[in-house]
Amino acid sequence: MKKVLLSTLAAMTLSGAAFAETMTLYTDPKTGQVFTTSGEGREEMGDFVSAKEVYLQNQEQDSVIAKKESKKKETSVFAKASKLKFSGTHYLGYNYMNVDGQDATGNFEMRRNYVQVKAYVLEDPKSYLRVTLDATYSNSKQADADGNYDGYAKVFVKYAYLYLDEVLPYTGMEFGMVHRPWIDYEEHQGWWMRSISKVFVEASEASHLTNSADLGFNIKTKTPYFTSEIGVFNGEGYHGQNDSDEEHIGTGNSAEWRFTGAFLGNGEKKRKPLKDSYLDASFFGQYNMDNSKNANATIAGEGEEHTYVWYGLHAVYNMPSLLVSAQYVISDNENKETSEWNGSGYSVNGTFRFGEKKQFSVIGRYDVWTSEDQQATVTEQTTNSAIYGVAWQQNKNVKWLLSGQSFTAKDGRNYKSDTKSDWNSAMLTAEVHW
Repeated sequence: MKKVLLSTLAAMTLSGAAFAETMTLYTDPKTGQVFTTSGEGREEMGDFVSAKEVYLQNQEQDSVIAKKESKKKETSVFAKASKLKFSGTHYLGYNYMNVDGQDATGNFEMRRNYVQVKAYVLEDPKSYLRVTLDATYSNSKQADADGNYDGYAKVFVKYAYLYLDEVLPYTGMEFGMVHRPWIDYEEHQGWWMRSISKVFVEASEASHLTNSADLGFNIKTKTPYFTSEIGVFNGEGYHGQNDSDEEHIGTGNSAEWRFTGAFLGNGEKKRKPLKDSYLDASFFGQYNMDNSKNANATIAGEGEEHTYVWYGLHAVYNMPSLLVSAQYVISDNENKETSEWNGSGYSVNGTFRFGEKKQFSVIGRYDVWTSEDQQATVTEQTTNSAIYGVAWQQNKNVKWLLSGQSFTAKDGRNYKSDTKSDWNSAMLTAEVHW
């Protein structure tokens, strides 16, 4: 009996006994009985453990070993850099549009697909090389200048630059295909809904004065109460023309700027709109020399420089439950022969957030742009655009938006067409970040 009992107790120890809580057992030699406490006539048998506890500890150890083994199966990435950082942003959706005088259309859209990598190639841990690829899809039925149609996905380089940190106190510099000073700031401080509309100075249905990236350099300063960006660029944008020809089109550069006062003293932070409060006011603009956007007003052979200048004021206040923002912009084309780059206008937008984690939002925006044309019968042409909708932040990676937009082409303003049209649209959007 005693041998059987001891064998059973020994089997219970298993391989993990050294890490489990122990229990001391005692036996009475006369009767063979086993006790958990000492007493008269009892002899100590030794320390033993619970079989259940050993089993649980072995399970935990097996799990740790399995995780280590799984890591060994991962594919290694090799690079001549101290670190690589990958990320992506995607705007996927469905758009139903009703244009006056035309049949309504509905299309699934791949509006933007950014995939980027940062390679930390210098000793400074805050300096890096960034490359961002962008894929879009167009189902346009209109041919380009070469007679080709757009109906397929296109991949191109949106950003490709070297960022050098602290080239001056509180100041870094982007060099290459870089951010232009204004649009990136507004998209990350005043208008967080880029997946459904571009900002006022870029949107085709608004002022449509510039775009977000260009070849050049951008000097970026960040302090608690003041931030700025100042740069010199080709001026045509990342998909514009910049070659010299007999008409002297696109041979100049562009000087661009943003100066921002951060009145709540957190200008140097990477702000999170659902957690941080901030109050900013900005002065921004561009001086575009001999720009190809003036090609329709350039006289061949005369060699005249044709510039256009635009500038604006912007203010934004944000707290976790509310954002309000407004701006006023003026554009002046030296030629005065076209309305496309002359005019003024304003934009206001707001976001009201609610829910336990402020994960739900109601959004609205209203744009007005008045073009000026000295050659036209109607010298002022005003357009209006209203955006409205709701959003749900599902988690830190995914946001869903249901929105509508109404565009009014007053006084004959055209929108991507030779006809004068008003339109309305409804959009479902999935915005994904990783």
